Amino acid sequence: MTTTTDEGPRVLLGVGGGIAAYKVCELLRRLTESGHRVRVIPTRDALRFVGEPTWAALSGEPVTTEVWSDVAQVPHVRLGQGADLVFVAPATADLLAKAAHGIADDLLTNTLLTARCPVVFAPAMHTEMWEHPATQANVATLRERGCVVIEPAVGRLTGADSGKGRLPDPEALFDAARRALARGAPNTARDLTGRHVVVSAGGTREPIDPVRFIGNRSSGLQGYALARTALARGARVTLVAANVALPDPAGADVVPVGSAREMREAVLKAAADADAVVMAAAVADFRPSGYEDMKIKKTAGAEPAPIRLVENPDILAEVVRASRAVGARHQVVVGFAAETNDVLENGRQKLARKGCDLLVVNEVGERLTFGAPDNAAVILSADGAAVDVPRGSKDALADVVWDLVAARLV
Repeated sequence: MTTTTDEGPRVLLGVGGGIAAYKVCELLRRLTESGHRVRVIPTRDALRFVGEPTWAALSGEPVTTEVWSDVAQVPHVRLGQGADLVFVAPATADLLAKAAHGIADDLLTNTLLTARCPVVFAPAMHTEMWEHPATQANVATLRERGCVVIEPAVGRLTGADSGKGRLPDPEALFDAARRALARGAPNTARDLTGRHVVVSAGGTREPIDPVRFIGNRSSGLQGYALARTALARGARVTLVAANVALPDPAGADVVPVGSAREMREAVLKAAADADAVVMAAAVADFRPSGYEDMKIKKTAGAEPAPIRLVENPDILAEVVRASRAVGARHQVVVGFAAETNDVLENGRQKLARKGCDLLVVNEVGERLTFGAPDNAAVILSADGAAVDVPRGSKDALADVVWDLVAARLV
């Protein structure tokens, strides 16, 4: 459970020796300004990028890399014992290797061995280093032990290089830290550790011509909340996002798509090795039967040509069928039903028709759910149970969904 004192939760902010250390200054500012007491523990190489005076001034705490400073207080033991969260950013390949193998040659690596609170690593390195089998084995080891290892972002690295390995932005890191603290003790914080989950989010768009499309009002907020909460609970998350204008959740593998057919391809590919699939996206039921290569022009006095619609693939039904096939991997499949009337009755009919394990049913409209920060729902299960989730944050609803999913995982 998070320590609550007059000084706020105690966070140990480990800083590795990478150029991305400059981003951690902003993370530190966000943590201290939101009431957290933060002690920065850099590695020796981290101080080559950001100096000790900067960390001390921003945190208001002493800064050292050595176990020999203030020996009477036994810092290499006491710091880890008294922390509510250890957050390491940037976590270099070297730091991940030392943590995985229990090497303790400075204050930070000693602290990692004594911490009994949630531990989060935010890796940052070149793509080749991140993808190397040694690094991936170290990441797998840390995750198996209950640590949260955030997937690095994709983008510009040092020099002219781009790819996967970029440290997520401070806002995303702060959100990951806040969620790890909110989950509390390690034995409850990461009940999805070692699990791969797929979440769809947003609303598909079906093109009519180069400038027009058939779409819906989905903002993607609920799907992104599901991704963030799964990450905080230790899962590896693939987020298939359709037309969403939101920052990527730190650690998620985000696959952008546009149409229902693109989403189908991405979801089925990601679901092949998933433990759970949560279809929160609003997928268009229909698409235009044809596509005009040039913008359709308005002709004065003439009626517009009708747009003929054809049915889109049923992605949820396909995922369910694949998960129920002989020899298939056991999966928990969750669908969403956005209804405007007869909400529960329509939801029960959809659950029976789709055959998924859980169905999250909510009422939607112009001022309900779409784009709003809160949500209310009833979660129906295949065994006939129903869980009423009163109106609250979309994060709160997401946690209830994952509670029900976790209970069904084998």
